[in-house]
Amino acid sequence: MDTSLVERGQQWLENLLHLAGLPSLVGIEPDPPFAEDSCWITIDESSLTPEQIESLTGVDGHVLDSIQYLMNAILNLGQDPEKQGAFTVELNGYRLRRYSELKQMAEQAAEQVRQTGEEFELKSLSSAERRQVHTMLKEYEDLETYSRGQEPDRRLIVRPLKNKS
Repeated sequence: MDTSLVERGQQWLENLLHLAGLPSLVGIEPDPPFAEDSCWITIDESSLTPEQIESLTGVDGHVLDSIQYLMNAILNLGQDPEKQGAFTVELNGYRLRRYSELKQMAEQAAEQVRQTGEEFELKSLSSAERRQVHTMLKEYEDLETYSRGQEPDRRLIVRPLKNKS
């Protein structure tokens, strides 16, 4: 990713936190644990209280997801496609924990579909989480995934791969 975009992302998030009355440093993870195509930006929680961390994360990560969405939208607005980038915002290990939960959910869904031969529906996932599960299950050559429904009730479906005749 373009270094200037990464620096703008870091500055934008620090400014947002400052304006919210939650001044905190923001670091760049050079080797993200997943989301390799994304710049991994971590909010330093050492200056935040547990209540502030909880409010920045939000119920089921909704506030953190919103911050991440705004960051991606604002920093890529009006940029040439080759200068755009994706940001993942991490706080207090939330993304790592959630990724582990999603991985387990995806594996359980795959196992159930293989055992029953019937489709399985994963509910209550954000669009970013649905993308992650789609990516996780790509390695299962006997299964396919797709999304059904409209936001905010969009769901990810896992089903046996239909034979292509």
